[in-house]
Amino acid sequence: MLRQLPYIAVLVLAIAGVAYTNIANQPLVGYWEFLLIVMGVVCVVTQWDSAHDRRARFRLILTQALHWIAILVTMNIVLLSALRTMLPAPATSLVLLTLLALGTFLAGVSFLSLQICFLGLAMALAVPAIAWFKQSALFLILAAVLLIGIGIIFWPRRSDGQAAKSR
Repeated sequence: MLRQLPYIAVLVLAIAGVAYTNIANQPLVGYWEFLLIVMGVVCVVTQWDSAHDRRARFRLILTQALHWIAILVTMNIVLLSALRTMLPAPATSLVLLTLLALGTFLAGVSFLSLQICFLGLAMALAVPAIAWFKQSALFLILAAVLLIGIGIIFWPRRSDGQAAKSR
């Protein structure tokens, strides 16, 4: 249960950010940047045990730092350029959430992690949910995504020993 806590926390933070964006119609620039840093830390922490030696751990930290810095720089390019003046406040948050979702999904693919991929997918699905659905429908969809995410996280898995015994 404790190993799944980081995934649940990021998913809840993302859904809270989506809900706030929908209600307030204000950009959450700092919030999405904070969530990006949290997601980078979650990626390193959850993959730490798979890095067996000091060199592998250094490589994990370095590759994740570069990955998330690239996403952060992209977010700031959107915020500092003339593009921001062309986008209304809610659209700015949606663009930042889309970039965060992309970074999260790509990190999950890199690690072959179903949980991290799901987080990215859930964040990406939140973008059209905010843009196209009314508030009541949005909360129902986000609740369903949350329940599916919790179901995936807690889905019983057999260990390698159990799988070998069943053969």
